[in-house]
Amino acid sequence: MAAQAAAAAQAAAAQAAQAEAAESWYLALLGFAEHFRTSSPPKIRLCVHCLQAVFPFKPPPRIEARTHLQLGSVLYHHTKNSEQARSHLEKAWLISQQIPQFEDVKFEAASLLSELYCQENSVDAAKPLLRKAIQVSQQTPYWHCRLLFQLAQLHTLEKDLVSACDLLGVGAEYARVVGSEYTRALFLLSKGMLLLMERKLQEVHPLLTLCGQIVENWQGNPIQKESLRVFFLVLQVTHYLDAGQVKSVKPCLKQLQQCIQTISTLHDDEILPSNPADLFHWLPKEHMCVLVYLVTVMHSMQAGYLEKAQKYTDKALMQLEKLKMLDCSPILSSFQVILLEHIVMCRLVTGHKATALQEISQVCQLCQQSPRLFSNHAAQLHTLLGLYCVSVNCMDNAEAQFTTALRLTSHQELWAFVVTNLASVYIREGNRHQEVLYSLLERINPDHSFPVSSHCLRAAAFYVRGLFSFFQGRYNEAKRFLRETLKMSNAEDLNRLTACSLVLLGHIFYVLGNHRESNNMVVPAMQLASKIPDMSVQLWSSALLRDLNKACGNAMDAHEAAQMHQNFSQQLLQDHIEACSLPEHNLITWTEGPPPVQFQAQNGPNTSLASLL
Repeated sequence: MAAQAAAAAQAAAAQAAQAEAAESWYLALLGFAEHFRTSSPPKIRLCVHCLQAVFPFKPPPRIEARTHLQLGSVLYHHTKNSEQARSHLEKAWLISQQIPQFEDVKFEAASLLSELYCQENSVDAAKPLLRKAIQVSQQTPYWHCRLLFQLAQLHTLEKDLVSACDLLGVGAEYARVVGSEYTRALFLLSKGMLLLMERKLQEVHPLLTLCGQIVENWQGNPIQKESLRVFFLVLQVTHYLDAGQVKSVKPCLKQLQQCIQTISTLHDDEILPSNPADLFHWLPKEHMCVLVYLVTVMHSMQAGYLEKAQKYTDKALMQLEKLKMLDCSPILSSFQVILLEHIVMCRLVTGHKATALQEISQVCQLCQQSPRLFSNHAAQLHTLLGLYCVSVNCMDNAEAQFTTALRLTSHQELWAFVVTNLASVYIREGNRHQEVLYSLLERINPDHSFPVSSHCLRAAAFYVRGLFSFFQGRYNEAKRFLRETLKMSNAEDLNRLTACSLVLLGHIFYVLGNHRESNNMVVPAMQLASKIPDMSVQLWSSALLRDLNKACGNAMDAHEAAQMHQNFSQQLLQDHIEACSLPEHNLITWTEGPPPVQFQAQNGPNTSLASLL
């Protein structure tokens, strides 16, 4: 018995020594691999060699699975060798499923592998993998929640928002059961964001009310609490802006701006939450700051505070450039594109067409780098080109760009915006497109079933109807539409629509010979247009003031208005010539496929400024 015990002890000692030796060579190789990975610059080839050197030692399954995961992760993140990365991750996932209590390796392998499948456009392989991982992760709260978020994101990218919302609802209920009100709020706010995208407003209101209560009642990490509040307020602000309610949103926007200031003063608390389901954050502080700048720019654009929009865009773009040096997150490129889209519209209004065209070109370059970004913003890009074409009086190109945008968009608000602008192109073109124009005007009829709930777009539709009636010589009808626009735009501080409506009403009264009433409209139109500043309305207003004062015998005032008109004309003419001479001007002919890679310089088309002068 003693001999057997001694032999058993000896065998155990030998096994322990072998395990210790195995651990020592493994740790040594792992240490070398990490050293090479974190070198500056990283030595990825040497890192991979060290990890591959583990396999000839015939390691136990745990070490084998972990090494496959590490190799797959390094190859996925640092090389273009997706085939080898996929092979290692698939092995890590396969082996780890046979090992009990090996959750981190198992679920990280599933998560990374599904990411890689999506990158290779193998979504049909990613979905069942994530579903299997979700099914077996229910006893691991952190990974269960993370995988639910990941599958919901995948469905969102496929534009299957119903499935994504269902998964987020499942996640919210699971978080509630495991006692994580913080992550429950994240799931619910994410679901609210998708419901807003789907325009399911009846479901959004009660959900946001519940989210507001959860956020206020949750007592935890101050940064996490404030980030939830930022998420909640961003949804509220975008909800108001989508509805075109620029004045009503101001209290929410002010709260959001105060909230981001609070977050910027808080220090990151390194104490980990006691509940593993709480180990999430919505966005880094720096990303949230850019997002708040972005919604402020959106508000300023809708309200017609264009100098303010430009100031916040400059701040946001400066911060984005700094962040992109350290972070290649796709969301930063999305922020950049949306900011540029808004500042382009701003430049076109303020009479900086050449700069606007160069910024449209920037958006093209960003979209060239990401097919997904182009897919999400192609319609907006053609809309911007359509607006630019209108500003340089290339009406056939404007029609082609707007028609392309309509073909590419399924977003109702963008559709209504494009149709409104296309209708204004047809109105200015006269009788060439009568049938199409009548059809468009009927589809955006603000008196009947307007297709979207946006207050701003409905007010713009009344303006377009007024413009059409003016061109038709039906002045009383035009006045009715324009007074409706004024009533709606004044209710929500839509300054640019107010200025456009006032100057058009002033023009109608001038044509009717009512000079006093015309003056009462044109003077405030000019004041408001100067404040925005809107170059086209200032040009129009100064021409009317010149003619009004001449008709009333006010020679000095007429001369002053004529001088102003001449100044605006010269500025616009100079900018017009500069824009049309840029090689980027060739973009106006692009209506198919991805953005052109380069532009050939040209003298510029034979465009007319007649409509401006």
